[in-house]
Amino acid sequence: MKELKVNNFTFNWGDRTYVMGILNLTPDSFSGDGLAGLDLEAALRQAEGFVVAGADILDVGGESTRPGAAIVSAQQEMDRVLPLISGLAEEFDTLISIDTYKAQVAAEALRLGASMLNDVWGLKADPALAGIAAEANVPVILMHNRSNPSNAEVKEQLGPRYIGMAYDDLLEDVKAELVQSVDLAHQAGIPDERIILDPGIGFGKTVEQNLELLNRLDEIRSLGYPVLLGPSRKSFIGYTLDLPLDDRVEGTAAAVAVGITRGADIIRVHDVPQMIRTARMTDAIVR
Repeated sequence: MKELKVNNFTFNWGDRTYVMGILNLTPDSFSGDGLAGLDLEAALRQAEGFVVAGADILDVGGESTRPGAAIVSAQQEMDRVLPLISGLAEEFDTLISIDTYKAQVAAEALRLGASMLNDVWGLKADPALAGIAAEANVPVILMHNRSNPSNAEVKEQLGPRYIGMAYDDLLEDVKAELVQSVDLAHQAGIPDERIILDPGIGFGKTVEQNLELLNRLDEIRSLGYPVLLGPSRKSFIGYTLDLPLDDRVEGTAAAVAVGITRGADIIRVHDVPQMIRTARMTDAIVR
């Protein structure tokens, strides 16, 4: 895979694991870390902590992706994320990613300083999004997603999980659907070197399917693109260990470490300092 240059930053795939810190500007984030009330200063200080710890990317999102979360309009989403993106671009040199599937939100975020696009629907939700990314010449993270609230159940303390998700062949189905997203990117003119794949841990998969997907992540990597892994605090950890959200740091660390051994290039996490240490130690062993 070719190196990826974004602004003044270069991703040398395979040299080390890159870390993306999550900035949730949502009152209903599944992880419990949402910055409600548009507290810009609190968000900037959270970002500062991530940058000091060594995060490579700051991922800004304004709509919760947990099962059953309220759909947010493009205007609501922009009201939440754009002030922060503007502030981050002014204060830090760190790469900024916009976590959205809406073309209008992406266009404004990219205009204000974001330089990566993270789409949880892999360019399949908004037909205009691929063109926005191609025109801006930014990297796109294409995630696999079969989320459907009708297949979700919620348990107190443990949160939502998917049940009864039917795949003919889990890895082959995920790979085929990711290739569909890659095809959409190509049709819009996005080159291979600006495509990153995300297997979508937690999005339309059962606990057991998430565990299998993580353990076989190298099969996603075999498609020939860098891989982002986002296991942080997710319910497959909670249900495996019978632990609530605020007690999943060790489970996340285990998922991150195994994911790196299976080929993850970027990890997307909430607990940035702890996961940077986990990644650096794992890198020292396997890279």
